[in-house]
Parts: sequence; structure tokens; C-alpha cells
Amino acid sequence: MKRSDRLVSLTNYFLENPKKHTSLPYFADIYDAAKSSISEDLVIIDRVLKQEGLGHLQSVAGAAGGVRYIPDYAKEKSGQFIAELMNTLADPNRILPGGYLYMSDILGDPKMVKQIGRVLAATFSPLEIDVVMTVATKGIPLAYAVASVLNVPVVIVRRDPKITEGSSVSINYVSGSSRKVQTMVLPKRSLQEGANVCIVDDFMKAGGTITGMTSLLEEFNANVKAIGVLAEADDEEEDRVVESYTSLIKIKNVDIKQKQIQVLAGNIIDQENKPANENRAADKN
Repeated sequence: MKRSDRLVSLTNYFLENPKKHTSLPYFADIYDAAKSSISEDLVIIDRVLKQEGLGHLQSVAGAAGGVRYIPDYAKEKSGQFIAELMNTLADPNRILPGGYLYMSDILGDPKMVKQIGRVLAATFSPLEIDVVMTVATKGIPLAYAVASVLNVPVVIVRRDPKITEGSSVSINYVSGSSRKVQTMVLPKRSLQEGANVCIVDDFMKAGGTITGMTSLLEEFNANVKAIGVLAEADDEEEDRVVESYTSLIKIKNVDIKQKQIQVLAGNIIDQENKPANENRAADKN
């Protein structure tokens, strides 16, 4: 195989298998090439991935030697996408009775969902995550988008038990928006004890649903490593019960009478700048 063809094939392999450790002898065998040639190819691919803001290749020490692709998404691209998303959600035609926003078209657009998954996954990529969890139903496409980038399975929490999923663990929780007691169910076989979990949801108001999932994970002795939401409501009348999370969009105000929507960037922007801010604060102290 020519080097140009091999570079395309290798790049596709890494994009399809993020965070998977693969030994150099494996590549040498399937491409019938010397390990030195493969190493040179990996240097080229790593450089291009960094230039495109898509991540990098990480060398893995060991007897066989190896490499894995660590996905990322450039801050500039992330910022551009969030700006486009803000503009899309600011359309007054999206206002529904009760002050809700119509978002089903976004969650049904594969390209849009894939981008959302990339942006969120880039934030969580450095973490050791075993599974992505969401609650049925609107959070499902987002969870799969994030999980595909992190290369981990998806676990879906439901409101009612399914006979096809075997024995389950259920809890009662208080919905943050309706203040009603509701039920969450998770099959015992769906999650290993002690797993590291990333919770993903489409919309968060007070955070009751996410708190419910967190409580459910305690029954499995699982660890909540990250929480990501597409949009959060900035409502002063609601007491936020979730503190540590990442959001792409913040719905500041929905004026039904004036048919206006104030949409801001979520706290993901602040989190991207947080290390520098912390360093400056440390210098002052």
C-alpha cells in the first residue's frame, strides 16, 4: 500500500476507534510495513489532527508499544458552533406555551447532534469515563453522540421498568420543574458497580432529573465524573440543585408577550478559561 493510501486508512482507523490502544506491530502486520514507517505515518497524522483541532495521538509505553487517539475539538471551532446554536435558538418562533422552547428539530438533526457531542466530549475526554448515562427520551441522541466520541457504551434510565431488561433498581426523586415525585428505573445488568459515569441531558432547569440520576448511581456505587447538558435555564425563581456541570447554552429569558428569547453561551466557555483564571488568582494570593 502506498503511504498516501496508508495515511488515509490509518486516520480513518483512529477516528473510528477513539481512545483505543493499538500496538505498532498490529499496524505493521495489516499494512505489511516496517514499524519505522508506521511511526513516521503516526507523526504526520498527529500533526494534522492538531492542526485541524481534532485531538492528538498519544503514545502508550509498553513491551509492544502503541498509540491511541485522544479526541478534542478546537476552542475556536467550539465557539463558532455555540454562536450558531445561540442564533438558532433565539428564533422567537420556537416559543411554546408555558415559556418552553421547541428544540426537537435540533435533537433530530444528525449533523447538529454530532457537533454537540464533539463539543461536550472534548471537555470530558481527559477523564476516565466508562459509560455515558441519560434519561429517556430526548437526551438519548445526545448521549450516543458523546459516547461515540469517547468510545464508551450508553446507559438509558427510564421512567418505567421493562420486562425485557430483567431485574431493575428504582428510586423516587422530586422533579425540579414540576416539584412532583417521580420514579427512575435502571436495569441491574446495565451498569457495573464502581463505574465512572458521564451524565448527559438535553435541558436542565433546577436539576431535579440529574439529581435523581446521581442518586440512582449511588445504588450502584458508581462515580459521577462529569455532567453535560445542551441547554440550561437561568431562572432566578428556581433553586439550582446541581452545582458541577457543563452547559453549551444558557436560556436567560423567554418573553412570551414580546416574543423575545435571550440566549447566552453556557458555562463551557468559562470552564475553558478556568485554568488561566485560577492561575491569576493564585498569583494574587
